[in-house]
Amino acid sequence: MKWTSAVSEHRFLKYAVAECAVEIKEALGDQSADLLVVFVSAHHAARYDELPGLVRELAGDGVLIGCSGGGIIGAGREVEQSPGFAMAAAVLPDVTLSPFHIEDSDLPDGDAPPGDWQAIVGASTSDGTHMLILADPFSLRGENLLAGLDYAFPRAAKIGGLASGGNQPQANALFAGELVHRTGAVGVAMHGNIEIDTVVAQGCRPIGERMQITSCERNMLLELDGKPPLEVLREMFQGLSERDRQLAQNSLFLGVVMDAFNEAPKLGDYLIRNIVGMDARAGALSIGEMLKEGQRVQFHLRDAETSTHDLNAMLDQYMGSREPHSESGALLFQCLGRGAYLYGRPDHDTDMFREKVSAMPLTGFFCNGEIGQVSGSTYLHGYTSSFGIFRPKE
Repeated sequence: MKWTSAVSEHRFLKYAVAECAVEIKEALGDQSADLLVVFVSAHHAARYDELPGLVRELAGDGVLIGCSGGGIIGAGREVEQSPGFAMAAAVLPDVTLSPFHIEDSDLPDGDAPPGDWQAIVGASTSDGTHMLILADPFSLRGENLLAGLDYAFPRAAKIGGLASGGNQPQANALFAGELVHRTGAVGVAMHGNIEIDTVVAQGCRPIGERMQITSCERNMLLELDGKPPLEVLREMFQGLSERDRQLAQNSLFLGVVMDAFNEAPKLGDYLIRNIVGMDARAGALSIGEMLKEGQRVQFHLRDAETSTHDLNAMLDQYMGSREPHSESGALLFQCLGRGAYLYGRPDHDTDMFREKVSAMPLTGFFCNGEIGQVSGSTYLHGYTSSFGIFRPKE
């Protein structure tokens, strides 16, 4: 298995693709890429329809998958607020690739059998399947798609993100083979001699005490340990530092422990969700997630310093837990709210990945939402950096 990555900031798309194709071919030598993953900034929106043909002409006829992005990442470098095109190329011996395109109307019903979900991606659970998924945020129920794929492929790693760069329906582009789609989702199922390790850094730290949901209705949090959530927050607020009190005004989140049997949850075991509203009269909070009584939760805060610490810790945790093996390449799906906007400088997350993990080829884009796994289940996240690290199974 061999991966390589290239990036170009040329303002003309044809020359940007050509620049990346030259680097890709030089890196691969006499080998041909089986998979080509491309990300293109919205500065090239007028040329989206030309991109598949350019890639095939200049870089080869490997399976093509990709999308538009508000910013792109290539060769371990983040390109924001300027024209950008990035390409990853992978030689994948003994790996079968099954590209797919799914419209929202293709999604099976909630009670459909696993075979219906397997059919829409053209793969079966017996193949050791893993998936790269890129979706349009305006036209597809992403959480329904991920829940269904988890049901049909419970052991499969799933990574990806929501296309960005466009701020209205059909303004984003999804690339699959020779076609350009404006709606739905595209992806590729990979089965054979391949593994994908996933790392999701949600950029938060816990505050206060871990508590249990004692009353809730759908996404409305009504009681924590028998108390109204707003009462819990008022009590907790008194014990916070001045800096944390300021952060709590606009960067407060709820972390939900997803594994009911995990008695000592640590970093990475919480699913971080937005607090989207409150009912002052009832003392209740509206959360961006369906809740269940008995779940354990803890309030969290996020800022640049916390996000740095969280990413550092998650990458350390990954390096400390893995067995020795040879990773070949990685894809990064990073929230539009991170990058220079959050950290005040470019390349923050990519630099840390290079420092903590390796200088392996790293490609990706800035997303409207990131796909990644927490406690073995796949979720659509916000404000995260979600890494997929590829290596041969053998």
